[in-house]
Amino acid sequence: MSAAPLRIAQVLAGAEHGGAENFFVRLVSALGERSELLEKAFIRNHPHRINALRANGVDTAGFRFGGKLDVIGHWQYRRALHAFRPDIVMTWMGRASETTPAGKGRYMLVNRLGHYYNLKYYRHADYWVGISRGICQHMIDGGMPKERVFYIPNFADETPVQPIARDSFNTPLDRPLILSAGRLHENKAFDVLLQALVDVPNATLWLAGTGPEETNLKALCNRLGLDGRVRFLGWRNDVTALMRTADLFVCPSRHEGLGSIVMESWAHQCPIVATDSQGPGEAITDGVSGLITPVDDARALAMAINRVLDNDDLKQELIAGGTRVYAEGYCRAHIVEEYVKLYRHIMANR
Repeated sequence: MSAAPLRIAQVLAGAEHGGAENFFVRLVSALGERSELLEKAFIRNHPHRINALRANGVDTAGFRFGGKLDVIGHWQYRRALHAFRPDIVMTWMGRASETTPAGKGRYMLVNRLGHYYNLKYYRHADYWVGISRGICQHMIDGGMPKERVFYIPNFADETPVQPIARDSFNTPLDRPLILSAGRLHENKAFDVLLQALVDVPNATLWLAGTGPEETNLKALCNRLGLDGRVRFLGWRNDVTALMRTADLFVCPSRHEGLGSIVMESWAHQCPIVATDSQGPGEAITDGVSGLITPVDDARALAMAINRVLDNDDLKQELIAGGTRVYAEGYCRAHIVEEYVKLYRHIMANR
């Protein structure tokens, strides 16, 4: 007689759009395919995400996940969580982790961190997952027991895609094409990328994303005389198709926990130049799976971009290196298995 499946609650109180939110759908959907797990997703009421999860066969419930004064909303979520009778609850980021109470014997609580967050919202958990080794060390340095902190990175959206037309967004066909994507926030340092682009004279930049720095970045673009070479694409759900189209992906971040964007460039064979921010600097081997430049150094970033655009052999070497690294340690099958191992470990040591 086979054992009953482990009951896993996945909790996300995320934004309407975001890389972590997209990865939540990918991982929870992939884990839902495992017969030894019985999952339920508890998420903020964003219909497109609820529909995506349900379309993938994941039992999903939506809640407000408001602030501290949302007493009724918190009660409704916690009542539904307890009614599910989970063995393990895994919370994603701050709001979900802060709102979810300690298990106290009813379940084991796992907090999953994708950045170097303030740890005060996570201390009541039983276990912790960091998506980079640096984040794991941040938690250990902050007092979390080393034996209860686990490193499991993200995997890319591996859905096969076709490139979009290279002349989309009024893009010249005869010029190099650079892609960058992410929330338009100062941590992402798209201002440095625009400054670097001045010294990459013929290239067009597709910049995909929305965020609080959008107005400032468009103003900077104008001051630098780049309006004719930069396309602000807004939020896009087809970044992997854009990667299949572009000659190069650039991650210029000042601070980057390491979401999925590096893995997606590897999986979709788009060479990457990134700064030595926390996550990319850890994952990318300079000259093998990408090129690494110092943070906040527009000149060095421009030199690295030009190196790739001007050297087809280097471009192919970086594509091959990224493909190999992804397959060995970051692919969907590997990461899903790591989570299943973690859940088994937790229950064996409960």
